[in-house]
Amino acid sequence: MAKVLISGGTGSIGNLMADFLHRQGHEVGLLSRSRQSDGTFKTYQWNIKENYVDPEALESCDYIIHLAGAGIADKAWTAGRKKEIIESRVLSTDLLYNQVKKHKTPLKAFISASAVGYYGQVTSDKIFTEKDKSANDFVGKTCFLWEQSAERFEELGIRTLRLRIGVVLMEKGGALEKMAQPIRMGVGSPLGSGKQYIPWIHVDDLIGMFYKALTSEDMSGAYNAVAPEPASNAEFTRILARVLKKNLWLPNVPAFVLKALLGERASLVLKGSRVSSQKIESAGFKFKYPSLEPALENLLAR
Repeated sequence: MAKVLISGGTGSIGNLMADFLHRQGHEVGLLSRSRQSDGTFKTYQWNIKENYVDPEALESCDYIIHLAGAGIADKAWTAGRKKEIIESRVLSTDLLYNQVKKHKTPLKAFISASAVGYYGQVTSDKIFTEKDKSANDFVGKTCFLWEQSAERFEELGIRTLRLRIGVVLMEKGGALEKMAQPIRMGVGSPLGSGKQYIPWIHVDDLIGMFYKALTSEDMSGAYNAVAPEPASNAEFTRILARVLKKNLWLPNVPAFVLKALLGERASLVLKGSRVSSQKIESAGFKFKYPSLEPALENLLAR
């Protein structure tokens, strides 16, 4: 049994991660901005602005899974919001690094979330791999700085991993719920050209990847956390409508409408490229849901 500390553990993915690790027999602790306890997992307080982490959180800690970060699509990208998005990732990672260094915590691994946005918001024929450089747009720079702060754990001799996560498909919350709603109402349609790819992953596979990263001592560095069979926005929309047993009859939503509604954030839905899963598969990871339609059927039937 290992002690695993999860930042962002009270979020949707963090909750599922904690439950999974608990079922595997591990002791799980959660970092939260407020003291709380649900009776299953011990919650430790941390405060990024005050540079504080409850010292007890790191006692006998074997692994840290770092998921914390402000939602990138939740609010308009004002200058202040962009600063908050970056700092929520970088300063939180720096805080954990400084505390681990201060307390000389003998971590076996530090596993940080990142995102496929590392490669930028672009639609192209290129299939991005972990060897590709980060992009210069806002999302690319954010992911680069996020990963750069995580890489500091390597200076302490700690095995360090960064999972570049795609669009996570889950039963409640997240992108799938937002995409399914208009289709259920009979007004769904592809966005923009529909040619942009959606590098997606089923939440069960994502949790499995984190566990693979935690338990495989030969794994380190960056790995793309995406399914091996990407889909364009138009294809995704068609398959989702078929699973929901709904018809699509409206034309594509024009790009200018989305730009008017979302501003700069429109790039998150109007652009997207294919991202390779080959590296994680070569490390021995087996997908439960490599194809989109079975993944959607599983989630929407729950």
